[in-house]
Amino acid sequence: MNSAVIRPAPAVVLELLKPITWFPPMWAFGCGVVSSGVSVGERWPVILAGVLLAGPMVCGTSQAVNDWYDRHVDAINEPARPIPSGRVPGQWGLYIAIGWTVLSLLLATLLGPWGFAAAVFGLVLAWAYSAPPIRLKQNGWWGNAACGLCYEGLPWFTGAAVMTAASPDSRIVLIALLYSVGAHGIMTLNDFKSVEGDERMGIDSLPVLLGVENAARFACFVMAAPQLIVVAMLIVWQCPVYATAVAVLVVGQLFFMAHFLKSPRERAPWYNGTGISCYVLGMVVSAFALAAIRGG
Repeated sequence: MNSAVIRPAPAVVLELLKPITWFPPMWAFGCGVVSSGVSVGERWPVILAGVLLAGPMVCGTSQAVNDWYDRHVDAINEPARPIPSGRVPGQWGLYIAIGWTVLSLLLATLLGPWGFAAAVFGLVLAWAYSAPPIRLKQNGWWGNAACGLCYEGLPWFTGAAVMTAASPDSRIVLIALLYSVGAHGIMTLNDFKSVEGDERMGIDSLPVLLGVENAARFACFVMAAPQLIVVAMLIVWQCPVYATAVAVLVVGQLFFMAHFLKSPRERAPWYNGTGISCYVLGMVVSAFALAAIRGG
């Protein structure tokens, strides 16, 4: 039988879309909603559409696109994934990526012009990250920056924009961008598991470019520094309680980082479950601080 006509099972398609990766942009969108200071009221259908767009749709699209164009690397690093294992046969990985892009754009029409424009921008980055000739992920500096923006800053901006039906004010944009910069370091954590495959396929991830130890130290610096700026900005904006809460969470991350740096490759997954939890809690604290500022 021609493998091109064999359809992947729904459970395998869901695996390809990687639900575990949907949480960060959904959380960031929620932070944007909170930071707007606008009452949810009757806007919950738009909020629900935004959460679905940020996670299952746009993020899911990015995962399908990435797995399709990374299928040769995954055959080395993670051969059990849906495409290299053959559970998503033929061109189905590409078909799913294209179909999910179209569905994402259709859903984005419910979010007004700002929400739709943000979705288009996110989808363009999703394809540019993985697909040639741009393939931002070939370089860890650009690829991680694109991911950080799509996972944190863009959905945060979108959440605030759909609540206000306008461009968010400069303070919201600044905090969203700072957490996007921090996410650059978080993205580096995901590269430690695939150093050998990246080297063989010519992908210049930061662990390949800098070496594992230097990349780990750089990732920790990039995660911590923007949060310290957030603390400083909250103090300037006269939110000392919120600033203190974020500072305490940063101190917790520094403790976890010290343990992570002793063995970066082995402990990167562990740090993802500990230090990153403090990071995302700091995001929501900052969102409530912005809401308090806007509420006067």
